Amino acid sequence: MKIELCLYSGYKIYPGHGKRYARTDGRVYTFLNAKCEASFLMKRNPREITWTVLYRRKHKKGQQEEVQKKRSRRTTKFQRAITGASLTEIMAKRNQKPEVRKAQREQAVKAAKEKKKADQATKRKRVYPEFSPRGTCAGQFARANRTEKAVEFVWPGLTGCLIPDPMAPAKAAARGTQQKTKAVKTVKAAAPRVGGKR
Repeated sequence: MKIELCLYSGYKIYPGHGKRYARTDGRVYTFLNAKCEASFLMKRNPREITWTVLYRRKHKKGQQEEVQKKRSRRTTKFQRAITGASLTEIMAKRNQKPEVRKAQREQAVKAAKEKKKADQATKRKRVYPEFSPRGTCAGQFARANRTEKAVEFVWPGLTGCLIPDPMAPAKAAARGTQQKTKAVKTVKAAAPRVGGKR
């Protein structure tokens, strides 16, 4: 016993029931009854007609939703050592009292500030020539060394002072070597033209 399906409604068509509709292009459609055939010929969308299987499937009608119990996985926490800190150190830091932690932090901040001050002090201790308030520093440098190029420097209380660039001789030497080592470009001479116009 062959059971067919209605093209429009989606219901089963048992033997002795239904209609066949053959179109001029050669396609054959099977319908359950005249109602399905008429709706198809009127070009009604079966997904918008409430009694069709397509509509019911689209709008999830009559489906028994299987409620599956979600298996909840319990996450287990592990304590592991990190590179640079063993597990005992980590546990010791965790179990520290907040007062001790705060004191350690303050101490670390203080040490960092002192280090920064020391670094700044060493930077300030650079040897600069002494300036006389009467004469200009530029004049003093010009007298001291005429060959070195001067670099502008702002000193507290003095503006636009010129200080010799300590890297000037090295830069000049480097420039000289660059000029010497310039590669000679070989240019091929053009061959003499033979014959008339080309």
